[in-house]
Amino acid sequence: MRPLTLILVTAVLFLRAQVSPAQDQPAPTAPPQTEGEKAGLLERVIANQKKNDEAQAIYERFERQESRKNGPAAPPELKISRAIPAGTGVDHVPVGPDGKPGDLAAYRSEMEKLERSLIWAAADGRAQRDAYDKIAKKQKDRAELIDATRTAFLYTFAGRELRADRVLVKYTMEPNPAYKATSRATSIFARARGTVWIDEAAAQLARVEVEVTDDISVGGFLAKVYKGSHLMQERYEMAPGLWFPSYAQYDFDGRRLFVSFAIHERTFYSQYRRIGPPKEALAAIRAELGKLHTAAGDP
Repeated sequence: MRPLTLILVTAVLFLRAQVSPAQDQPAPTAPPQTEGEKAGLLERVIANQKKNDEAQAIYERFERQESRKNGPAAPPELKISRAIPAGTGVDHVPVGPDGKPGDLAAYRSEMEKLERSLIWAAADGRAQRDAYDKIAKKQKDRAELIDATRTAFLYTFAGRELRADRVLVKYTMEPNPAYKATSRATSIFARARGTVWIDEAAAQLARVEVEVTDDISVGGFLAKVYKGSHLMQERYEMAPGLWFPSYAQYDFDGRRLFVSFAIHERTFYSQYRRIGPPKEALAAIRAELGKLHTAAGDP
């Protein structure tokens, strides 16, 4: 269901470790936006969101994922990992609740696998070029989805709120009846509505909530996500000028073929750190492996 999740997150405008999502407070009274001000802000948000997406490919992070696949009453499955970009994908290296390796030997083995992945990703061969071409195609498709949300939805100014000392502009988001979908992906926009919060000074997406308003067929009608499914995401400035997710929650119900499924997932993101493209990341991982070998007493 990840492709659907990507589309729905994109649909909402371009579409801290273990802390609950921030609660916004009403901001001091301010004049409503004009249509020109709203249009200008949304265009800047679109441009910034594209930059965020591109930059996230060179930033590592820690993830704490709590998931329930059989309903909200089921015991959660917990995964804590260090998510490290590896050129053509992201490696998830398991760590303990404190963010440190639980089993040093197992951790070193995972880091050695990552080193091999980065060696491959840093090479210049036909296989690598083909892999990067596929990634570029996906990025282009996502950028087009981001652009489409500008006309696929109607954004209604709903006020301003404070998050800490930052002013967020709030909009409700409804499908635009005049919008003509250009693909199966963009046709999903007609079946979603939500609310978005934008940091006004930074022109960055700060928070989004989306609800599925009608059943959505996926994968040539082999699967379906039911009406009422919901997602939300919060974002903060994690590096100068770059806003990445700090928290995401997905509550999807549906069926695959004739089998019902339920996905209830919360993920906390923290400790973003620039690790760079493959060659740069490879140098950093090798330096870390050298320290691990020393700590283990290897010759």
